[in-house]
Amino acid sequence: MLKIGLTGNIGSGKTTVSKIFELLGVPVFYADDAAKKVMVTDEILIKYIKSAFGEESYFENGDLNRKHISAIVFNDATQLAKLNALVHPATFRAFDAWVKNISRVPYILKEAALLFESDFYKSCDYSIMVKAPLETRIQRVMQRDGLSRDEIEKRNANQFSEDKKAQLANYVIINDDTQLVIPQVLELHRGFCSLVH
Repeated sequence: MLKIGLTGNIGSGKTTVSKIFELLGVPVFYADDAAKKVMVTDEILIKYIKSAFGEESYFENGDLNRKHISAIVFNDATQLAKLNALVHPATFRAFDAWVKNISRVPYILKEAALLFESDFYKSCDYSIMVKAPLETRIQRVMQRDGLSRDEIEKRNANQFSEDKKAQLANYVIINDDTQLVIPQVLELHRGFCSLVH
């Protein structure tokens, strides 16, 4: 069973691409969702986050105080690196546990915004990058999340550049609203399946 990493910068459409792979029967591990989950379920991680960012990182009901954490990490690269250093190992553990429950498929996908930044790609056989022009990505995220241009640009600045990711990736899917994405996914799907059979 091959492990394929899938990434793309904010607004690139990597989740949309993941959903197409899912329709083809490919199991997808959403690392960003898993990271959010471990931040409220992994007791060791919770302890580390409170110690690093204060008790107010969590509400009394155990929910993560996202506003508090975001205010700290998205304005300070050192603090963001600290948070990622705590969250990534817990997410890796969640991925390993997830993989153990999957069998009889040619390959699985690991969708992660920080695939290369977190070294998550090192546990993958191949990696795919979803690419879209910056302005297209900004417009998508403004419509989807209601974030300001400034907030999106700050978050984008915390990720490797598209060019750097494209150099690290084995495959690139163009999602610029002019090229069809499904044929690109189908071609990769056929290729991965043929590597296994």
